[in-house]
Amino acid sequence: MPSMARNFKTVDYNQSLKQTVTIEECLLPGHLARFIVAIIAMLDLSAIYVRYAPRGGEPYAPEILLGLLFYGYATGVFSSRKIEKATYESIPFRFIAGGLHPDHDTVANFRKTFLPEIAELFVQVLLVAKEAGVLKLGNISLDGSKLHADASKSKAISYKRLLRLEKQLRAEVEEVLALSERADQGSLPEGLNVGEELVFRQERLANLAQAKAVLELRAEERYQAEKAEYEAKAREREEKARRKGRKPRGRKPKPPKPGPRDKDQYNFTDPESRIMKNSNNAGFDQHYNAQVATDQDSLLIVANGLSNHPVDTAEAIPTLSAVPAELGRPKAAAMDRSYYSPNNIQALETLGIDPYIATGREPRRRSWRSFFAETPAPPPDDASPIVKMAYKLRTEVGQAIYRLRKCTVEPVIGIIKEVLGFRQFSLRGLAAAAGEWCLVCLAWNLKRLHVLMSN
Repeated sequence: MPSMARNFKTVDYNQSLKQTVTIEECLLPGHLARFIVAIIAMLDLSAIYVRYAPRGGEPYAPEILLGLLFYGYATGVFSSRKIEKATYESIPFRFIAGGLHPDHDTVANFRKTFLPEIAELFVQVLLVAKEAGVLKLGNISLDGSKLHADASKSKAISYKRLLRLEKQLRAEVEEVLALSERADQGSLPEGLNVGEELVFRQERLANLAQAKAVLELRAEERYQAEKAEYEAKAREREEKARRKGRKPRGRKPKPPKPGPRDKDQYNFTDPESRIMKNSNNAGFDQHYNAQVATDQDSLLIVANGLSNHPVDTAEAIPTLSAVPAELGRPKAAAMDRSYYSPNNIQALETLGIDPYIATGREPRRRSWRSFFAETPAPPPDDASPIVKMAYKLRTEVGQAIYRLRKCTVEPVIGIIKEVLGFRQFSLRGLAAAAGEWCLVCLAWNLKRLHVLMSN
């Protein structure tokens, strides 16, 4: 080391390894880990405890495993292996685990086993927020986002290829059966086991038959949804023609075609996931469609949902119906154009929720003229639902409610995906993935509640 006139503070790393510190010194009273432990102590965990057998080895208390999962998901640590490692290396995790080190299998099995109970705890945390006075359910915002399924795209098969492969395998089965007739004559190729070859192809045909049935069922669901949308557009076009007394401009809506499409795909790794357009690029990947409803004042998630439907239209009612009754009923709901349908408007009004749903694409930049334009005259009573909704969004109240959508639910989803880094599920199957998404939303609420109750 070159000689220097000035002295510097240095570290003796051998001595540094022998430092003695307490966790209390490292975790300030307002630390998130302390907060999560305190919240868990307030929750009713009897539904979890009752599922443990009365005899057996000494298991880890549910409070410990819940704390590790809640803190992990709230800080971007989703892997059970990384959570186990953190109980050795991270002070907050060591505090929550109390110096214990549950292995990754224990953490993963607990997460998978108690997903229904975690969904109940999601409601309990919201009730804690309500009792604390930081959640007063009023207007909410709803949005969705595509998240990767734990499924390989290379393990998917298209409907067109499925039919071609099915035909090929049937031909091969016939060929193997023909070869079996020559077995008594001893003229089979050396090393050929007719039984094994036949079983192999029959198993593949059975798997293809299952995939085919699923794709045909999905195609029928899609056809019924597209048919309802087509009929609604046709009615709106007829009403417009009757009101204006002339044929409307533009092309007539085309009726949908039933049946599977050539590019419809089935994934053998996670059959319940589906190919959906990837928001990050121009491609398509195995996804689930995650839904979030947030309170506009507190930014707490008051309802969540998950489906394997590529479009959002059918997700509005199931998600908003999942808002816990104990919180009360939302006054209004703001949604983008992907949720627009006359049926959704009617269903929300039946639920007592005032809908504010965009009817067209929002401009990136609005001119000052359009921003300060006067509200147009109210539409006639016999106007179509889309005309009435477009007017509603132009009113002062409509603009105030809908404008908050972009700065409430969209940032919540953005933080979950970009800051916390949750972009792919660890569990397979729609029910398991939905449970994990609820865990993500619960962790967000704990993180948000920590901020709200610290102010």
